[in-house]
Amino acid sequence: MFVKYTLYLFLIITPFALKAQRPDADTALIEGKRLDIVFAERYNYQKLDSANEFISLVGKVQVKQDKTVFFADSAVLNRQLNTLEAFGNVHINDADSIHTYAQYLRYLGKEKKAYLKTKVKLTDGKGVLTTEELEYDVTIKIGTYLKGGKLVNKKSTLTSTEGFYYGDTRDVIFKKKVIMVDPENKITGEVLQYNTGTEIATFTSPTVIYNSKDKRTIKTKEGYYDMRNKKAELYKRSIIEDSTYSFTADEMAFDDSTGLSEFRGNAVYRGKDTAQGFDMIANNIRTNKKTNSLIATQKPLLLIKQGADSIYITADTLYTAKLSTLMKTRKVPVIREQYSYPGITDKNKEDSSDKFFEAYFNVRIFSDSLQAMGDSLFYSLKDSVFRLFKQPIVWAQENQITGDTIYLYIKAKKPERLFVFENAMAINRVDSSIYFNQLKGTTINAQFTDGKINLMRAKGNAANIYYATDEQKKFIGVNKSNSDIIDVFFEDSKPQRVVFLRNLEGTTFPMRQVNHEELKLRGFNWQNNKRPKTKFDILSN
Repeated sequence: MFVKYTLYLFLIITPFALKAQRPDADTALIEGKRLDIVFAERYNYQKLDSANEFISLVGKVQVKQDKTVFFADSAVLNRQLNTLEAFGNVHINDADSIHTYAQYLRYLGKEKKAYLKTKVKLTDGKGVLTTEELEYDVTIKIGTYLKGGKLVNKKSTLTSTEGFYYGDTRDVIFKKKVIMVDPENKITGEVLQYNTGTEIATFTSPTVIYNSKDKRTIKTKEGYYDMRNKKAELYKRSIIEDSTYSFTADEMAFDDSTGLSEFRGNAVYRGKDTAQGFDMIANNIRTNKKTNSLIATQKPLLLIKQGADSIYITADTLYTAKLSTLMKTRKVPVIREQYSYPGITDKNKEDSSDKFFEAYFNVRIFSDSLQAMGDSLFYSLKDSVFRLFKQPIVWAQENQITGDTIYLYIKAKKPERLFVFENAMAINRVDSSIYFNQLKGTTINAQFTDGKINLMRAKGNAANIYYATDEQKKFIGVNKSNSDIIDVFFEDSKPQRVVFLRNLEGTTFPMRQVNHEELKLRGFNWQNNKRPKTKFDILSN
């Protein structure tokens, strides 16, 4: 007992005795930088020369510098240089905030830098960093590894060749062959910053994020992902892709907890379904994954894939969602004969045709077969019918068709039928001349063959103006007629024969004996200047 008590007193007194032997100019001993012995079971002192003064410590060693405490099985303290070399079960307690473990330590007391090797572990109470070699700066609380390391933080694991840990902010910067894995995501890249407190991963170089739950791949160059709250913001033309679609945009933000996303700046949506697919471009696109809906604004463009004759649609606002969801809140009339909407299907079974589109204000449509415009539009992939509302206009070859509402039926990716409700009028320019064939009625029903009009039927106070020509395409005269029903038959999209059914009244005039302006039916308005001539025209307005 007396021996142990004497050794304990000697260990306490020794540091002060050593201090008296040093020159006053020795800056290694200024307050806050001196390494002081707290405890050791065995002690040995050796002085080789004025520059080498060693104290060997063995057994439950404790050495302290300011608020940092060092633990080890054994250690060698150079009092002159103020350095510490420790062996076995090394533990650095940095102000009770950061704890570092290893099997070997070399510590420079003047610089407050630690060099650790073999089974190195650093933890801030949130994450655990392991590596074989680590440099740790106690002053600025920065740890560096250059030969591979791993960080485990709750359910996330990160590995890289190089890493830099910042204790004050709890940030870790990983470099070279970075891999981050959690239960749902795998992130790979060359540079990644991760905060063990907030669980936010920040990207500053090309990075790939794969989500195993949604089978989704993200490619980005800059942004962040809040792993805890499942939120992300990505920049520099990032890409999101899964089995059904891909999204590209200058900026994007998504929240996996709510299913909401927003894509800004030249946003491009591409559907992968070749049979019922569609693409969309806009400066702003917002999606709701839970309702499978999408709304596009700021010059949106919808491309419905139709083989070589795809349909381009623009409007102030474009919206799409599941038709089965819409039918729960709104009645969707069945307008195609011998066709009915199926019941609500299994929500887990994706139906590519279970989709509808709505377009609001300044709707414009372009395809090689026809062009159209109107105030608003509804289109369903189930029945492939475009419904155009409020002063719609449809152009097909040299024919212009107008009315209060127009239904355009599509079959085999080509126009099949067109039905005009109320104030229906069809105008056909005759071989680019100043004369126009005209057909008017309460309704007009048109049929197409291979994308070209072959028949129009007007019903309800039907009226017709028809310019007849001979085989040399010279005008014979002009006929003005009224009937209950008027059928106009076309060849190559040009009127060739007119048939009147019931209560016919009509007159044929020689070309030079009639005022052609007076022959124009009420409501005549040739609006070819509004017609989009190319797919680029629908974007210019």
